[in-house]
Amino acid sequence: MRLRFSMFNFKPVVLILAMVLGLIVQKSSIVAQSNDRILVAGGCFWCVEADFEKVRGVIEAESGFAGGDVANPTYKQVVRGGTGHLEVVQITFDPDQVTVRQLYDLFFRSVDPTDAGGQFCDRGESYATAIFSLNPDQEAAAIAARAAAQADLGQAIVTPIRGAATFYLAEAYHQDYYKSDDLVLLTRFGPSSKANAYLKYREACGRDARVLELWGDAAPFANLSY
Repeated sequence: MRLRFSMFNFKPVVLILAMVLGLIVQKSSIVAQSNDRILVAGGCFWCVEADFEKVRGVIEAESGFAGGDVANPTYKQVVRGGTGHLEVVQITFDPDQVTVRQLYDLFFRSVDPTDAGGQFCDRGESYATAIFSLNPDQEAAAIAARAAAQADLGQAIVTPIRGAATFYLAEAYHQDYYKSDDLVLLTRFGPSSKANAYLKYREACGRDARVLELWGDAAPFANLSY
């Protein structure tokens, strides 16, 4: 009788736990569905990641590759050329806090969209700028943002708006490079933490200087304290 009684009381507990677990899973699914993503190429992906992770409403920025025809490329393959891939950043954001159009407006004013040969000191196809529109709404927003940027700049913008592309995550070494305390022994500046090496690279590459030259006070990220 004790065994029956225990089992009888155990079943409601299992049922309640199952219901709670179901609600948690459902809530997680709703949260995931409430977020959105864009895919942009703006030269060095460390810099684009560092810039956009400071934007209110951006949840995460991940460095990777897209646009080519080589599956699961490595960083060395991409920068060597011939894969067709660009260095890109996948930006996950909350559309209730920041819109696709706002992100594209920030993107154009954080790069040199007049340069088709790369960005700043980084030259070659893998460092070219692009927006990969993942759906028709993103394409429309990108076209509008490009037109507005060209009108504001008064120069021809060469940044293409491309269709959806597979995003390949870059090696773990490259993620959150700009804020990592990991030691790098071999840099052009000698042994350094990734964060310090990033700051020196960004300054030496002239990214902020060129963006300020182009956009002036409209440049959203130039000379921020990283």
